[in-house]
Amino acid sequence: MATLRIIEREMTDLEFSRMNAGFDEHTVEHGNPIEVPERFGFVAMDGPAFVGCSSGLAYRSGAGYSRWFYLSDLFVEKPYRGQGLGAALLTALEARVAPLGIEQIWTWTAAYEAPGFYERMGYRAFAEMERWYPGGESRFGFRKSLGAGA
Repeated sequence: MATLRIIEREMTDLEFSRMNAGFDEHTVEHGNPIEVPERFGFVAMDGPAFVGCSSGLAYRSGAGYSRWFYLSDLFVEKPYRGQGLGAALLTALEARVAPLGIEQIWTWTAAYEAPGFYERMGYRAFAEMERWYPGGESRFGFRKSLGAGA
């Protein structure tokens, strides 16, 4: 039997592919379908200038999507903040993914960024990682139900 070693280095592309295949095998062994991420998003433009965006990942398995959507990006350029553009971008994304059968949306934000914004948009905190950032601020997880009666 070969001697096992732990080596500090990046994985090769082949090793990375094998790791992902192993995760997929484990998922199937436990009776779950393989999910493939699909990105959905919107871009805000002022003439030819990019001024903001919203995007995230839905996870497709077979003909449908999982119940959860990960909001990975919500950004508005500083001069355009406080004018409702962030709310419009977020609302557009929520409206786009809800008809896919997605029932929940979740995201991360910094205490110095947007907790109040997400609360006004109907999100609620589900996690806080205290002192996540070097300045001592927390990182928050927020979620919202997109289902009927939300």
